Amino acid sequence: MTSQLRIYRIASGEMDAFVELWREHIVPARQAYGFTVDGAWATLDRDEFAWVVSHDGPKEAFEDADRAYYASPERAALPQDPADFLKHVELRLTEAVDR
Repeated sequence: MTSQLRIYRIASGEMDAFVELWREHIVPARQAYGFTVDGAWATLDRDEFAWVVSHDGPKEAFEDADRAYYASPERAALPQDPADFLKHVELRLTEAVDR
């Protein structure tokens, strides 16, 4: 399984609207392309939102599914472009380690 840590700086005052878009539209669209959402966290005093999205298989399978998601009709049908809310984005592909 490959996961991606996604860390966003949200425009001031837009956290609630972004979380609603994420919860109601982005998560279901990701799930339609085989992704699972492992969790999400907000640091409200820093306007930060972080979440982990995973896909079964190696890095290449994640990247293929990610491209399909971004080209999908579900992504095109979002009521607002998530980028409208984002001031900064950090993306990190990760792989699980045995404990």
